[in-house]
Amino acid sequence: MSSLVSFEHLRSRLYLALALNAVIITAEFIGGWLLNSIGLMSDAGHNFVDQGSLFLALYAHIITKRPSSETRTFGYHRAGVIAAFLNSFILLLTALGITLVGLKRVLEPVPVDGGWIMGIAAVSFIANLSIALLLQRGAEDDLNIRSAFWHMLGDAWVSLGVILSGGAIVLTGWTVLDPLISLLVVGAILHGAWPLFKESLDVLLESTPPTISASHVAAAIESLPGVKTVHDLHIWAVEPRLIMLTCHVLADGDDTALTTALLRSIRSRIASDFGIQHMTIQMETSCCHPDTVHCDLGKLAEQHGELDRLVHHH
Repeated sequence: MSSLVSFEHLRSRLYLALALNAVIITAEFIGGWLLNSIGLMSDAGHNFVDQGSLFLALYAHIITKRPSSETRTFGYHRAGVIAAFLNSFILLLTALGITLVGLKRVLEPVPVDGGWIMGIAAVSFIANLSIALLLQRGAEDDLNIRSAFWHMLGDAWVSLGVILSGGAIVLTGWTVLDPLISLLVVGAILHGAWPLFKESLDVLLESTPPTISASHVAAAIESLPGVKTVHDLHIWAVEPRLIMLTCHVLADGDDTALTTALLRSIRSRIASDFGIQHMTIQMETSCCHPDTVHCDLGKLAEQHGELDRLVHHH
């Protein structure tokens, strides 16, 4: 019962955080547009990064309760990855747009009202800090929520930077500070969006997760007594927290070698050494692949190495 209350409580906090952040984005973008402040508009873009991360945090939080179906045997895990990919791609385009406008404003400064910039950015700072505090408790034991928490806390400091630039404009009249702060915000956007873009693209391409080496997995299985070779090894992530493995294991001996104990040893080794819990392992005593070289990943790796050497040599 307490976990259900906790789930509902955290979900309501995420809804509130989304609503607050939407108000910040709208206010900063409209304010930046009316005041000719690229600094405010870029901070609105950075807030949009966090809106995306909040949406994904909320989605991931809710989707854990939705079961798989006959047509979606993996459930809806990939939907969050697709959303992350699209969100990060749009943010990279946004960063490019802000950079182009910011550089133009550096070369051709336009007058901006530093006082108004300070006021709007101050509201953004307070709201971002409030959202971070809303998520702080849930961030203690939930990696997904922790990511959103750090995004919002970082955005509060970016808003503080815009406040300082507005103050400097009021004191010195140097309107060039406005586009310069926008270029710093672009750096913050790239820092948040690029890793998200790369990770989501890797998942969609069904790459082996960066924390796992396929050759190390194969070597760990082949080191077990009774295992001859491993082949048709595939490791991929349905989403970052759900890693899958399939492989064929050639057992040393006749059919009596295909024991439950050997399979249990292999599963235990993979789970303990690499943290992979979802795996499908086909046990064999003879290779059923039409091209027998595929039955030994070591020989296949040697062939690829020889091919690479020939290509580089020529």
